[in-house]
This record gives sequence, structure tokens and C-alpha cells, in this order.
Amino acid sequence: MTLIESIVIAIVEGITEFLPVSSTGHMIIAERLLGLPKDDVFTKLFTVAIQLGAILSVVVLYWRKFFDFSKWQFYLRLIIAVIPALAIGFLFAKKIDKLLESPTTVAVSLLAGGIVLLFVDKAFTNQVIDREKKIPFGKAFIIGLWQCIALIPGVSRSAASIIGGMQQKLTRRLAAEFSFFLAVPTMAAATFYKLLKTFEDHPEVVKDNHNLILLVTGNLVAFVVAVLAIKFFIKYLQRYGFKLFGWYRIVVGVILLVLIYAGYLK
Repeated sequence: MTLIESIVIAIVEGITEFLPVSSTGHMIIAERLLGLPKDDVFTKLFTVAIQLGAILSVVVLYWRKFFDFSKWQFYLRLIIAVIPALAIGFLFAKKIDKLLESPTTVAVSLLAGGIVLLFVDKAFTNQVIDREKKIPFGKAFIIGLWQCIALIPGVSRSAASIIGGMQQKLTRRLAAEFSFFLAVPTMAAATFYKLLKTFEDHPEVVKDNHNLILLVTGNLVAFVVAVLAIKFFIKYLQRYGFKLFGWYRIVVGVILLVLIYAGYLK
């Protein structure tokens, strides 16, 4: 992987991490279009580790929330909500890792998820929970269960957890913000676990100076781009809802299936 390739992937990650379009799916496709090998150890590590920069943008934008240690219920809700994804992710880590090699899985997931997003706004209309402190712990856990669907590449962690939040009566804005908050422990755990496993199995990959430069640069780029993406998404979501993202996913999913069928994307 070159520096330019790492920056391109980081931009894709920063834009898509918090939009309901699947950042992992877009990164997998970007890597294939760039000609990067699907079974390369560093490419797999980069796809996961690059998300750390994006989620740090949440901590910076919502720093008052994350560093107000007097409100312990906030941290407890996140812990409760993140447990399902951590447990299932740990138990099925190898199978999930295998799915990361499949553009077909991404394409089908994008298409199916897009169809779902077309109807989300009309499906959930009685949203009464408008502040994070009003979210019961039980509802936080259920939102965490919804997030587990996103372990399938192409589903979108953001979409799954936002839909889960709306299904639990959260407003669109709060569902999106809680999804952002939930990304921090979820993706931080996934990143450090991937780094640890790679260091254990392939220490030379992590110790390589070129790879370290790519990881640092990629995370910085993803951080800056994600800050802009979050600000855009919150404003857009409140005014227009999910339909545009649904159509986008459908179009991209169909295009990918055509490219895969034609042999241009393997």
C-alpha cells in the first residue's frame, strides 16, 4: 500500500463511517478498485485500524459528554450497548474476517440495506425519547443487539444502530448521536483487538516503519474528514431523513453486482 492509496481509503472511511452506507463495505470496494490484494495482512489491519481516527472525531465533537465523569449513567449505557457486538465479534472473528474478503457480500448487503432505508422514515413516526439520559438501560442493550447486524460487511454499523434506536422510540437526531457514541467503544475495541492479533501473528507487519506511517497518516485524514461528515449528516438527517441514502445504497449495490458478474471486480 502506498501513501496515496492509504489517504484515498482514509477519505472513504472518514466520509462513510457515520453515514448509513457502510464504511467497511466502501473501503473493501476501494481497496479492490485500487488493486490491493484481498488477503494482504496489512490491508486487513488497515481496514479496521483506520476507523480509530474517525471515531476520535466523535470524542472531540462531543467532548463535554465524554469527559463529564459525574454522569456515570452515560458510560453505563455505552457499556451495556456494546456488550452484544463485542461478544459476537469475538466468537465469530474468523468468519467475519473471511467475509471482509467478499465484494459480493458487500454488494448484496448494500442493496438490501438500501431498500430498508427507503421505508425507515415512515416506519418509525412516534419518537418520544429526545435526550440520551432518557434512554432506559434495556433499550440501550436492544440497540446494541441491532448493531450486531453490522458485523456483516456492507450492512453499516451506523444504519443498524440508528434504526435500532428509532425502533426503540429515539428521535432521529438522538438515534444518530447515540450511534456515534456507541461507535467509540465498539470500534476502539475492534481496532485494538485487530492490532493485538496482528502483532501476535505477524509482528513484522506492525513494526514496519512504512506501515506505521500509513496508519498514522490514514487515521489523521480519517479524523478530519469524519468531523466534517458528522456535522453534515446531523443537519441533513433532521431535514430530509434516510431516503437519499437508501437510493444511493441501491444504485451502488446494483453497480457492484454488475461489475462482479462481468468479472471486473473479484
